Amino acid sequence: MALAVPDTVRRKAEIAGAQQWLDELPALIAGLERDWAITVGRPLSGATEAYVAEARTADGEPAVLKLIVPRDGAAAANEITVLRLADGDGCARLLRDDVDRNALLLQRLGRSLYELDLPIRRRHEILCDVAARIWRRAPDCGLPTGADKGRWLAEFIVTTWESLGRPCSERTVDHALACAAHRTAAHDDERARLVHGDVHQWNTLEAATGFALVDPDGLLADPEYDLGIIMREDPVELLRDGPLARARWLAARTGLDAATIWEWGIIERLSTGLLAIAVGLQPVGDQMVHAAEWIVEHGIHIG
Repeated sequence: MALAVPDTVRRKAEIAGAQQWLDELPALIAGLERDWAITVGRPLSGATEAYVAEARTADGEPAVLKLIVPRDGAAAANEITVLRLADGDGCARLLRDDVDRNALLLQRLGRSLYELDLPIRRRHEILCDVAARIWRRAPDCGLPTGADKGRWLAEFIVTTWESLGRPCSERTVDHALACAAHRTAAHDDERARLVHGDVHQWNTLEAATGFALVDPDGLLADPEYDLGIIMREDPVELLRDGPLARARWLAARTGLDAATIWEWGIIERLSTGLLAIAVGLQPVGDQMVHAAEWIVEHGIHIG
């Protein structure tokens, strides 16, 4: 059967060298329908890291099938670990999984925060509250640490910046790398918590009792890492309303450290902006990179 794979997902698969995965998607879906006794329906829009489609179980329960683009690392295994640890608290419930096939069957949720079009402050309140439900001790669960992620992001920024023809100043890159080095060195296993790793409005969906997150990256890191994601998002509004004001509000809302939130935001803003440019997510890619450069050029920092 012919599948309508979103352009962003297709490009990410091609970048990851997963053309065979794209070619074999119909057979993969057919095998899961047979093995899990599900019926797979239309693809869902908005996915960037996986092929995501409506599904229904044999007893009629609505669900979502997620097939993660295979790439270096353990994205599927990490997501499964987070969902098992959260067990439906702050995240969608995991119904079935197959790490070898990078496949998950998930509780079907409602509309995303993006679709609800709420005022930005209300959206940030919801994001903070739902992220905090996940934060918990989870030693020895096998997830990468904040230090691991800091090192990975630093390498990604350098290689992607070069491959894109240096779309921002070297000074902007150096500033992000300094923040990454600081966060890597500051990692503390005792303070680390299970964090989602990608808390934004497209990943936050209506649930029976409030909201729940989907698509966790999964880390054992500063809980401020999740707030750094909120700092990277809405780059136009960030510059309009004041980057420092957002960081301080997030810290006050959660009782966490504003400087740590700020540093993770610096790293995530540039790395995600470069990634968005690479896979054609515009105009947000250019907007994030511009915000990263503007902050450095104007010498804005939290003391």
